[in-house]
Amino acid sequence: MRPVPAGARRGPRPRAARYWPQYLAISPYYLIFSVFMLFPVIFTVYLAFQRWDGVGDMQFVGFQQFRFLWDDPVFWLSVRNTLVIWVLSTVPMLCLALVLAVLVNSTKRLTAFYRVALFIPSITSLVAIAIFFGAIFSNNFGLINAILRALHLSAVPWMSNEWTIKLVIAALMTWQWTGYNAIIYLAGLQAIPSELHEAARMDGAGPVRIFFSITIPLLRPIILFTVVISTVTGLQSFTEPQVLFGSEAATNPNSGGPGQAGLTTLLYFYHQAFDNNDFGYGAAIVWAFFLLILLIVVINWRLVQRKERRP
Repeated sequence: MRPVPAGARRGPRPRAARYWPQYLAISPYYLIFSVFMLFPVIFTVYLAFQRWDGVGDMQFVGFQQFRFLWDDPVFWLSVRNTLVIWVLSTVPMLCLALVLAVLVNSTKRLTAFYRVALFIPSITSLVAIAIFFGAIFSNNFGLINAILRALHLSAVPWMSNEWTIKLVIAALMTWQWTGYNAIIYLAGLQAIPSELHEAARMDGAGPVRIFFSITIPLLRPIILFTVVISTVTGLQSFTEPQVLFGSEAATNPNSGGPGQAGLTTLLYFYHQAFDNNDFGYGAAIVWAFFLLILLIVVINWRLVQRKERRP
């Protein structure tokens, strides 16, 4: 057996060794992700089984946090508020976004302007939008009530009634995300071959028949995507009620306004963790709500997929 020369290669280098410059180039992202996202998520799992005020020693309590959560009426009130606000915002938002996308897709002029105008609300500061909506819907000096009084109609207690509080939050969320979903629908509409619509018109189909028989079926994957994304973002409403009602009660901040009508689940988590310094219970709230969001997303996915499989 001949000896191997000193300078000869002994075999192919391992894959990781060959691509170490590329791994090194992308490593800052994964380091930042691990420190600021992955570690906090893992830590909240551990924290959900502890009682901790953020300063002293942690005390292991097992499933006591979740047992208390199951019997906590305020938690279930926050879940109910979140679901109602989600329905009031998501359903009209997606319907309006689809209508706007169809209108923009049918026009031939100023399409770039319409796209920019639709997308501006989604990149505007949510805090600024919430302050603006709070001024518009103010009970005493709001623009909406001023218009109603000018028309000799009764003013509406937008910021003090249980249902109008939810409507204000839902209107804020609808205004912010309608344009974003409209842009997504517009991209899907432009991907539909125009020959299909032309063939349907030649067969005598009207605009309504074409919309429901051709456009909607071909947009189902896009609609599924927007439903899932809107479900996840809509159920995580926090900034809207926090800015509108977060500082109204000095003794009980972030309680969701009068009657806790605007208390969403994430706002309740924030109240427990950062106002009451009960970080263990706050972690339990977050993980229980994560499972609820996951369940709702799976149900939505199943419903839409079942409709797709129907002949």
